[in-house]
This record gives sequence, C-alpha cells and structure tokens, in this order.
Amino acid sequence: MKVPFSPPDISELEIEEVVSALRSGWITTGPKTKELERLVASYCGVNRAVCLNSQTACAEMALRLLGVGEGDEVITSAYTYTASASVVCHVGAKVVLADIDKDGFNIDYDKVASLISEKTKVIIPVDIAGIPCDYDRLYKIVNEKKHLFKPSNELQEKIGRIVILADTAHSFGAERGGVKTGALADFSAFSFHAVKNLTTAEGGALCWKDIEGVDNEDIYRKLQLFSLHGQNKDALAKTKLGAWEYDIVGTWYKCNMTDVAAGIGLAQMRRYEGILARRKEIVNKYDKAFNGKGITVLEHYTDSYSSSGHLYITRVDGIDEDKRNAIITEMAKRDIACNVHYKPLPMHTAYKSLGFDIKNYPSAYEHYKNEITLPLHTCLSDEQVEYVIENFLQIIGDIR
Repeated sequence: MKVPFSPPDISELEIEEVVSALRSGWITTGPKTKELERLVASYCGVNRAVCLNSQTACAEMALRLLGVGEGDEVITSAYTYTASASVVCHVGAKVVLADIDKDGFNIDYDKVASLISEKTKVIIPVDIAGIPCDYDRLYKIVNEKKHLFKPSNELQEKIGRIVILADTAHSFGAERGGVKTGALADFSAFSFHAVKNLTTAEGGALCWKDIEGVDNEDIYRKLQLFSLHGQNKDALAKTKLGAWEYDIVGTWYKCNMTDVAAGIGLAQMRRYEGILARRKEIVNKYDKAFNGKGITVLEHYTDSYSSSGHLYITRVDGIDEDKRNAIITEMAKRDIACNVHYKPLPMHTAYKSLGFDIKNYPSAYEHYKNEITLPLHTCLSDEQVEYVIENFLQIIGDIR
C-alpha cells in the first residue's frame, strides 16, 4: 500500500472550472479571480480580500502597503518555513526571530514582548499546522507597547500600534472564539499552494480587518497596483472598447493570480466544508491511536479554537535526530511518506549568514529533533490511515 504525503485533492469540479476558464478566452486575472476574492472575504468574515500568486506575495505586499523598510524590525517565529521571514528581507527590514513556547509550536508570546523595540513595526505570528495563535494575547502585547511605536506612513499611523500580520498559510477555515482566521489579525496571508487544504495550484489571498479612517477600497486598489506593475488598469478593464490607455503610477511588482488558478479555487470553495470535516475525522483517528503511546501530538480541536487540520505533527518522546530520521526512512521503506515541519530557520545557511544561531532558540531545536509529520489529506482512505498508524507504532517500538 502506498501512502503519499500530501497530493492535491482534485475532482471533476476543479477540472470543469479550469476548462471553463480556458474556453472562455480569459485565462489571466479576470472574473474568476474576482469571484474567488469575493468568496474568500465572505468566508473569512471580512469586507475585502485580494488573491495573488502566493502567500509570500500576499505577506510582502502587506509589508509594502505598510511602508515597512530599511531601519525597521519585524518579529516572527524561529520555527517556520522561510517565507515567514524572507518577506522581511525582501522589503529591506531586519528579521527578528523569537523562540517558540516550550510546550507547543506557537511563538513564545513572552519572548515576543521582550523583543519589541522602537524599530518594531510588525509581528508575523504563524498558525502552524492550522492551529490559530492566541491573537487576543498578541493584541494585548502590542497595545501595552504602544508607547514605543513610531509610525512611518499614514496607514501605520491610522492603526496606531505594531501591526499583526498573520502567516495563515496553514489555517484557512480555522477559527478561534468563533472568529475565522482572516478576521483575527490586522492582515492575514493565506496559501493556496498545491499541498494546502484548499489549493489553486499556486496562489494565496490577503485579508484584512477594517481600519478606522481607512477605506477598504483604497487598500484594495493599492494592492492591485502593487501586483500589476503599478498599472492603473488591469487587462480586464482594458478590454472595454476604446479603453486601451493606461498609466503606470509606480514601479511596482507582478504577482497577480490567474483565472485558470482561480477556477480551481472556486471549485475547492464549494467542497471546502467537506474537506475540513474529513481532515478532522483523520486527526481524530490518529489522536485515538496514539493516546498513551509516548507520542506527543497537537490539540487541533478545543473549546477555544478549531484547527483547519492542515498538518498532523507528532513528537516521538525520548528520541534524537538520528532516531527520528531512521523512523522516517523505515516508514518510506513501507511506502509511507512522512515529513518534518520544520527545520528551524537558524539552522539554515541563509539565516546563519544573517547571524542567527540555533543555540539561542532551545525550544525550537527541542521540538525539531523528534518531530515527524504524518500524512494528512483528503485523498487518504480509512485503510491507508490504519496502515500509517500500524506501521508508525511498530517502527517506533523497534527503534526506541
């Protein structure tokens, strides 16, 4: 039996939507992209969303919208994928990494508070595995540090404190306190990459909460300019008879979503509640099987929050990196693909070059050394789930 790690769940609905886009003659940013933006905003409970070609682009455009740049600092987690931090480098600001909590994978909130300075403009918390961070706690921190905040553009001034730009790459559909991600942080950047719960092959969406004194349409228009070279008309607007002329109002970027990609997303949106429900079923099967077996797992569903069930992260108690890697290799020999989420940023060459040392992030390393991510996706059958469980427990028993 073969168990892939995270194949895309593509049905005839997605294929029909893509064919529809191809047959329409409109394959770049157009009506399907605009409809997906509308659906994402409505689903998350916000007034506006912008769909771009990646979560990375969404987060970077948010930083650029906020005027973050040279001389500024942005705090994010040491335990995440590079995109959470690389966007800070893209805009010329300084990355400040915080360790994670010793009891979990979310950013250490006390450490975040201690790292805030007069240069701090943004915090990028990470909803790892689809579990939403404690945003109430983050808001409490930034409000208590208001006296240090020095706005550098009009939007920052309107917000009046350090901005919370959530890396919600994993958490589309998650919620805390009855509020969905996308409406929890000031800005939220989702990923619709091929391995995510909801996919557009490549893509992402940026949502934001209403900001007092700021028109959402102004934010939307600026993000459209950023994503299309600063051109004040998109291709759809230019198709109107006689409407060829346009202006370039800034030397900006190219990161728009296409209608071919958006078509996949539109079909996925129609199926999404079922996708979330199936992921929850699989998480519950794993949880039940591993209870009391010396395997630490994340709580995906509690009275306080509901996860999107994106990753099934485990920690095998009492093992080191070598044994962890041996378990993954043995699982692969039985055609079960596993992964590690994540190798902490300070262990990568790019971040070592920036001066980061994993010794300063002990909790991140402790969580990394025995972490194994099991397959969790809606293409899994119950038989495959049982096969994963049976072999994982057997291999752990042999290697320990």
